[in-house]
Amino acid sequence: MIGPIVFLALALQAASSDAAQHLQAGVEADRQHHFDTAIAEFQKATELDPRLAAGFLNLGQAYMESHNYGAAIAPLKQAVELKPELLPAHQLLGYALLAQGFAAEAIPHLERAQERGALGIAQLEVGKLPEAVANLQAALAKQPNDQDLLYYFGRATGLLSKQTIDTLLAAYPDSPRAHQALAENYFVLRQMPQAEREYRAALQIRPDIPGLHLELGEVYAAAAQWEKAEEEFRAETKLQPGNAEAAYRLGTALLQQGKVHEARADLVRADRLQPQMPETLYSLGKAASLEGDDSAAQKAWTTVIGLEKDSNLAAQSHFGLANLYRKQGKISEADREMQEFRRLQPEGQN
Repeated sequence: MIGPIVFLALALQAASSDAAQHLQAGVEADRQHHFDTAIAEFQKATELDPRLAAGFLNLGQAYMESHNYGAAIAPLKQAVELKPELLPAHQLLGYALLAQGFAAEAIPHLERAQERGALGIAQLEVGKLPEAVANLQAALAKQPNDQDLLYYFGRATGLLSKQTIDTLLAAYPDSPRAHQALAENYFVLRQMPQAEREYRAALQIRPDIPGLHLELGEVYAAAAQWEKAEEEFRAETKLQPGNAEAAYRLGTALLQQGKVHEARADLVRADRLQPQMPETLYSLGKAASLEGDDSAAQKAWTTVIGLEKDSNLAAQSHFGLANLYRKQGKISEADREMQEFRRLQPEGQN
């Protein structure tokens, strides 16, 4: 929020002596968060000097600080009319208008003030989705942990994605990309038969689209149909031999079927293509352990714990290490790892 003290010196130079006294009294009341008193003083200052832009600006801000955004609009409009170059007045007026639901009216003021976060929210409200995404992303670059910006950016990107997909479905309803988009929606909704049908339709039209076999394989994996999942993941690795995720997915499908040696080879390849991925390393440790390679298993699971610390993968790695150490007769190390495993388990699962 803009502090009224910033404009006090300039305003006092231009104001009549009586108006200046009330303006200064309003600033002092505002500093002490006595907003009702501040509002009364600023009102008196603007009555005594109707050309005092800073008085109207401070009056509008005091209303906003007391959460009376509707009352703030009129004095802020007056401040902008008196002094169009007064950017803080545009900024606060944009905020006030947006808070009252006048998003379209807020936009030019927020643009003038270069207030990109609020501008993005206003553009989202009026359906200017590409512009909203761009401005919210720029605001997030400066305030990456702002929960409001994160929410609105997620909402804007989601709506823009839906709008784009709706355009695709309307313009090219029988295209492979339309079938793929529908399949992805069905997958999110856990409607696996419908997702499978749409992926198959897309593959029938264009079997060489990168990613299709991978996504269909995930449908089968979600249904624990591991042979079918393996077939699709293997097809994807042939299309994209440099795709680390495809190699990882193939390795996990093979591991689920007990094809440990073959699984380990694909997991090693996935790790080589994209090193330090916790999911790959965890599965690689599991495969190494099943093959009796305790050293490799220990190294993989220890790396996962170093990368993840408190995740479920870290918990499972602690569990794997506990079993490994117990098998080796290292009881104290096994107990330590089991304690860490229990610590990371969700409440009610210990």
